[in-house]
Amino acid sequence: MSQQSLDSWTANGNDGQPDRCLSFTVRGPWGHFRRIEGNIVKQTYRIIPRTTVAGLLAAVLGIERDSYYDLFAPDSSAVAIEPVREIRTVNMPMNTLSTADGNLQTLNSYGKISVRLPDPTTLRQQHNYEVLVDPAYRIDVALADEQWYTELRETLAAGESHYVPSLGLSEHLADIEYHGEFDIADGPLTDTVEVDSAVPNAVDDVVLDAGTRCQIEESPAFMESDSGGRTTTGFTNYAYNPDADSLNVRDTTAASVDGRTVVFV
Repeated sequence: MSQQSLDSWTANGNDGQPDRCLSFTVRGPWGHFRRIEGNIVKQTYRIIPRTTVAGLLAAVLGIERDSYYDLFAPDSSAVAIEPVREIRTVNMPMNTLSTADGNLQTLNSYGKISVRLPDPTTLRQQHNYEVLVDPAYRIDVALADEQWYTELRETLAAGESHYVPSLGLSEHLADIEYHGEFDIADGPLTDTVEVDSAVPNAVDDVVLDAGTRCQIEESPAFMESDSGGRTTTGFTNYAYNPDADSLNVRDTTAASVDGRTVVFV
């Protein structure tokens, strides 16, 4: 990252927030962001995790797996996530083949290019997946790296993507609608703020109003590369309204983006 990028990142003084961001909505008919805790039913996070947003944007840019974590590190990126449709799930049984090393077979082993695939003659295993129905999230993202930020802006504006975007599993294809580049301004300075996005790390500060639903979940936020591939280094607790409405929150540092009030992490 260049010194110029770092200077631009910290120049505005909005409590360390950047001064501009790119905004887009990602949606699809299905989505599944597998929770890290194991279960017979493969449960999903309701709010797309920050690490998944990073992977989605890395796919748009064509960055290889496990090589983009520094780009989305906490001191060089900012992400706000807003659910824009009611969050609904269904349980969907799926028949799968194991991809463990002992269950793979090699095709064209004597050629220049060989492929390892699950053995189609083995018995399928049935798993129940909890799947999001018609998920849609508006994402605001800022990057300190000016070169990647510019390339992301141009790629989104052109409606292009290096790899096919998906919502968690590769079969859950996603559509990305780019809204543009917006200034990040200070949010309301009142004691209680009406926030449109999911609110990170403010569980105790949500004002529970009658008739307003609020749910909480913790999901991976940051990762680093290691000898085994990757390690999760940070988590975020999100408070959100499953009806895709706003929440009233006390003592939070909010920002204004395109007429909306959001909280970055």
